[in-house]
Amino acid sequence: MKQLKEILKENFQKEKRNKITFLTGAGLSAASGIPTYRSTDGIWVKGTKFHKPEEFGTFKYFSKNQEEVWQFNLFRKGMFEKAQPNDSHKLLVDIEQSIPEDFSIITQNIDGLHHRAGNSGTKIFEIHGNMRLVRCSLECSKAVYLYPKDIALDRIDEEIPDETWEKLECPKCGGLLRPNILWFDEYYNERLYKVDSTMKIAKNTGILIVIGTSGATTLPLRLIEQTLQYGGYVLDVNLEDNNITRLTEGKKRALSYRMTSDEFLSEFHKILEECKVIL
Repeated sequence: MKQLKEILKENFQKEKRNKITFLTGAGLSAASGIPTYRSTDGIWVKGTKFHKPEEFGTFKYFSKNQEEVWQFNLFRKGMFEKAQPNDSHKLLVDIEQSIPEDFSIITQNIDGLHHRAGNSGTKIFEIHGNMRLVRCSLECSKAVYLYPKDIALDRIDEEIPDETWEKLECPKCGGLLRPNILWFDEYYNERLYKVDSTMKIAKNTGILIVIGTSGATTLPLRLIEQTLQYGGYVLDVNLEDNNITRLTEGKKRALSYRMTSDEFLSEFHKILEECKVIL
């Protein structure tokens, strides 16, 4: 980790201190009991009758199979509600408290565990949406609503009761609500998924730490490219090589750390505190 200390010193010594940004994915929440998406025991394998994510996780599929998709999402909501923030989430809270003005989290996760762990809502950018909000599937307006209470399912094959369907009606037009999450056949935008805000953050990021994501979607890869383009460092913290490894191969300001998120964040926080004392 000697090089990490030098990178942090370099970032702090700049006349205009750049942000330290964390880009998090499903791997960060695995220790909370939430399966990742594409692993052999992942959400898509266990929860969707062996559908490929790119087939099941689409608005097109939802339009034709509304009950099946809502069963899956209500089951997943129940899973998220039972999960608790793990040590990595808590370490990110500690790191934010160390550098509150220079800290951001950009997350692909929709589980809300960063919020529940205690990170500031203004510092969290959920680029794939979240399971706290719903909106009209017919897009009758731009309104988003809080998830109706007490509608999570304990089993993936549990029948959705009539009273739950009533809660899933749009209050404006009576159409069916949908989860406020980004599906595979939809596009990033600023209103719902903060694409412009996060690209601006990446432009002003001195150190981008990528944790628990393989970089399988477009915006995370663009954020990495943006950070490197404007002179920032990218630290890839994953257990295995991935799409990010290939994207950053040969880049002088890109480093890989093949360790758990707990191990890395614990050491990062320790070095961060040392650098603050030195400087």
